Amino acid sequence: MLLKTKHFGEINIDETKIIDFKDGIPGFENLKRYVVLYDGDETSPFRWLQNVDDGQLAFAVVNPFLILKDYDIEIPGEAVEGLDIEKIEDVMVLSIVVVPEDISKMTMNLKAPVIINTKNNKGMQVVLDTDRYSVRHYIVEELRRQEVNAGACSDKKEK
Repeated sequence: MLLKTKHFGEINIDETKIIDFKDGIPGFENLKRYVVLYDGDETSPFRWLQNVDDGQLAFAVVNPFLILKDYDIEIPGEAVEGLDIEKIEDVMVLSIVVVPEDISKMTMNLKAPVIINTKNNKGMQVVLDTDRYSVRHYIVEELRRQEVNAGACSDKKEK
């Protein structure tokens, strides 16, 4: 299927990869079909959640587990049921990213992750019932904190 997009120009997508968001994404409830795109670098944790019906709409997304190593969520039962999730191995979790002009202020939404059942291509954005995570978790700040912590652990003397 040929898709005209704002960020990628004309691209050919595999229709079997289209993810159905039955209720859309909050704020975009009438747009229900998306595809996850990679921006050429398979090793990057960043992806695009591209709408199939409106080529102008694409969300920058990230695998939150690659940024925040101790990110730990429980997918609500209604989401498990609504997405027909049978095995955790079939689940992809993404966080929507906001990229402001000052890229050092880039944030990811950990409070409302996008949950995708990769087995049946059903998706939904879920608001977690916890105060542990926010909608604006600073990515660059988190990566710097991890570097500092990793550096602190590397001061061990060799024998």
